[in-house]
Amino acid sequence: MAARNDHDPDADAQGGGVQSVDRALQILEILARDGDAGVSEIADEMGVHKSTVSRLVGSLLGRELVRQNSERGKYQLGFGILRLASSIPGRLSVVREAREVLESLAGQYKETVNLAVLRSNFAVNVDQAMGPSTLATYDWVGSLTPLHATSSGKVLLAALPTDERDTILKRVGLPARTPRTITNRAELEKQLLDVARQGYAVVHEEFEIGLTAVAVPIYNHLGNVIAAVSISGPAFRFRPEEDPGLIEGLRDAGLAISAKMGYRRR
Repeated sequence: MAARNDHDPDADAQGGGVQSVDRALQILEILARDGDAGVSEIADEMGVHKSTVSRLVGSLLGRELVRQNSERGKYQLGFGILRLASSIPGRLSVVREAREVLESLAGQYKETVNLAVLRSNFAVNVDQAMGPSTLATYDWVGSLTPLHATSSGKVLLAALPTDERDTILKRVGLPARTPRTITNRAELEKQLLDVARQGYAVVHEEFEIGLTAVAVPIYNHLGNVIAAVSISGPAFRFRPEEDPGLIEGLRDAGLAISAKMGYRRR
């Protein structure tokens, strides 16, 4: 419990709006965390008088940011929160939000970094950052790549509901891109279970001979996978499974982009 500030129950009203705004946000955070709470509980946690909390809750009620449970008399987040939140996802561009992270990854690991999303039956690369060690300058942006033969594709496939994944794979099949491409459905499904469990996918020359890649998912505010970020490099030098720090760094980067898209780990 926070130490109670008893010297002036309405000090925030007299001392300017900043303190009131801060305390109102504290109330919203408490309700978001606990689900519901009464005035006394909130006041105890914040270390302020109940009259201060009542006044702030009244303002939040007026904006529909909180509502009162008619049965228990406690307060909960209101539909005004949804109204505000619903305007955010449509304005967030994963390409814009990911750009700085992609550049950082390319600089740190010296290889090519790609951002891919699911479009129809393919993984399409929507942005790319080139590392200083990159041997070629091929621009993958706009390229449609097979889901079953790429690291980003496998991350996106692994996140799909089984029936949706089944529909896509029946439509496009599992054509071999190289002798190492997985063309057996049962083998692919087993690998996708591993991808979902471990949180990353690695492919060794399945899409292109001499190319190795590793990818991790990017989540939105609902916790759904909306994209994948990958690092790829020549097979002779790029061995992500032998570098746990690289995989962990890529995971952190994926979570950093996800946080920009509103994702919060639970």
